[in-house]
Amino acid sequence: MRILLVEDEEDLAAALQALLLQERYQVDWARNLQEAYDKLVDAEPDLLVLDIMLPEGEDAGFQLALELRQTGYQRPILFLTARDTLEDRVQGLDLGGDDYLTKPFDVPELMARIRALLRRDGQTKQSVLERGPLRIDFANRRVYWHHHEVILSEKEFALLEILALSPDRVFTVLELLDRVFPDASSGHHALRMYVSRIREKLAPEVIVTVPGGYRLGLS
Repeated sequence: MRILLVEDEEDLAAALQALLLQERYQVDWARNLQEAYDKLVDAEPDLLVLDIMLPEGEDAGFQLALELRQTGYQRPILFLTARDTLEDRVQGLDLGGDDYLTKPFDVPELMARIRALLRRDGQTKQSVLERGPLRIDFANRRVYWHHHEVILSEKEFALLEILALSPDRVFTVLELLDRVFPDASSGHHALRMYVSRIREKLAPEVIVTVPGGYRLGLS
């Protein structure tokens, strides 16, 4: 997952960037609006973490969010700012923000909010995926193979869901371990076991092994 961090406080930005990289996110950093626009053109992030007060003005972050929403930008926006009044929070959400967290903040809460926004965005991109004989109903958490329902466990569905929500992307082993088996002491073994189970229940070609990770198969 790619995150664009728009923050002009260099010490804070460096610390956040290190934290997000440690959590295995790809991170781009913009110090001002112009850098933010340039990076948005280069690659659309999965999440925008946005300060309100930037070198261009005290409401520059609000301006960026408004312009992005007016041009059809649909990815989640998290305001991360020292502006803590009710009016600021309401304005940020009304302008298109999906969440609003004030500084100083607790790191576990920030990471939980980021995970929630990315999860929600992935789930709302589509309610059903059809790829060859595979059909996944994300809303009702049902999987079909050649029109016949296949019962998956919660972990099996969670793993397949991650791959299916980004069907052409390669997920590294570390990414999948972090998102599906974060507390498993034998994580690599568990991942291989669940991949094997999904292949047995559906078909070997449903999950493709590639160097360093896995992706959804079929076309």
